[in-house]
Amino acid sequence: MQAIEKSLYPIVCNVNNYLSSYILVFLLVGIGLWYSIKTKFVQIRCFKEGFHRFFHIFTINGDKEKSGMSSFQALATAIAAQVGTGNIVGASGAILTGGPGAIFWMWIIAFFGMATIYAEATLAIKTREVDVNGHIQGGPVYYIKKAFPGKGGIFLAGFFAVAIILAVGFMGIMVQANSIGSTVENAFGIPSWVSGAVLVVLCAVVFLGNVQRLASVTEKIVPLMASIFILGTFVVLICRIKYIPATFGMIFKYAFRPQAIIGGAFGTAIKTAVSQGAKRGLFSNEAGMGTTPHAHAQANVKDPHEQGVCAMMGVFVDTFVVLTLNALVIISTLYTKDGILSTGIIPASIGKSNLAQVAFGTVFGNGFGAAFVAACLFFFAFSTMLSWNMFGKINAIYMFGRKNKTVCTVIYSLIGLVFVFTGTLVSNDFVWEVQDMLNNLMVIPNVAALFALTGMVVSKGKK
Repeated sequence: MQAIEKSLYPIVCNVNNYLSSYILVFLLVGIGLWYSIKTKFVQIRCFKEGFHRFFHIFTINGDKEKSGMSSFQALATAIAAQVGTGNIVGASGAILTGGPGAIFWMWIIAFFGMATIYAEATLAIKTREVDVNGHIQGGPVYYIKKAFPGKGGIFLAGFFAVAIILAVGFMGIMVQANSIGSTVENAFGIPSWVSGAVLVVLCAVVFLGNVQRLASVTEKIVPLMASIFILGTFVVLICRIKYIPATFGMIFKYAFRPQAIIGGAFGTAIKTAVSQGAKRGLFSNEAGMGTTPHAHAQANVKDPHEQGVCAMMGVFVDTFVVLTLNALVIISTLYTKDGILSTGIIPASIGKSNLAQVAFGTVFGNGFGAAFVAACLFFFAFSTMLSWNMFGKINAIYMFGRKNKTVCTVIYSLIGLVFVFTGTLVSNDFVWEVQDMLNNLMVIPNVAALFALTGMVVSKGKK
């Protein structure tokens, strides 16, 4: 296993560097800017509507749907996918590699991403299908085929389906399991393989269930996990309140002068900061990646616009609330003048997998800080694994399970459980790089379809 990782790692890194530096940034910002203009900045114009609708549909014990999900259950399932290791480990990696300024570029990606995800959710509702048993099937493969009729659309839909099965259904849950195993081992000294075994049992209960079982779990886990994490960050930020102005100052300063803290020439440093913001921003809020439309397609709503504005709230909660609070904790405790990273020199003992634990430990104490982050990350990553399994499952059925959906679901879920356990055994860096590469590849056919179907989005998207 280690020999394979060692040989593949530099190849995957090179592919990722090219995609994130020269393609991903332009695609994500481009599609977000495009839909911002075409919808007359729906993320601003309809933000109040989305905010009110979010609290109107909020519940932790919704009615059991005969088919699909309630609007909040669909949103909770999407947020479960969005709020995961990307908010803690991903943000940590972006800050370590691209400096505090990478967070600014994550905000930019998220702002335009709110318009992108509005389009994704709208198209998911408009192009979804209902099978003979009344089960809703929807997601990018359906609107990709709508965008490109004929063999070209079939190929692109198939390419996306295979990419997402590998990206989130298999490699993605490895990332989540890997992060859980490493943080739990760091906090409690429990071997990562033990965490892997426990995760397999917990995941199997939901993986082998139906959409309604997943909806019932996510609508309860998401509000609870977000509330606990937000409360913890507020405690830290109150204790470090005198450093908050300097923290925001560093985010804006190093967004445009990253070489001052991460070293190197200006051009290389700024490219690193922007690409890290784009890459980790995509992994965090998933706007443009084509994952969350699978959840929004399940929403029992009459007007696609309603779910579109709800989808925007998912990006807002993910990036502008949870991720930002985590970033503020890290920067205010570790990068301000009394922080251990204030000089820009990163000790060998600190990496993206434990950076947040070190940050929270400066206020909570090393032991409790590590335990708090490990507990939060467990719920974040676990809920993401559940949602990602569903997203991959929908595409596995599309590709391989049309004749026998049950057999396809069981085989796919069992393979997924193997990846859950394997994720706790492999190295952190390799898993992240492979996941990033597959994420990047998914963006290409999804964004192409979003451009092609602009008319379908804005025809009823204006309100």
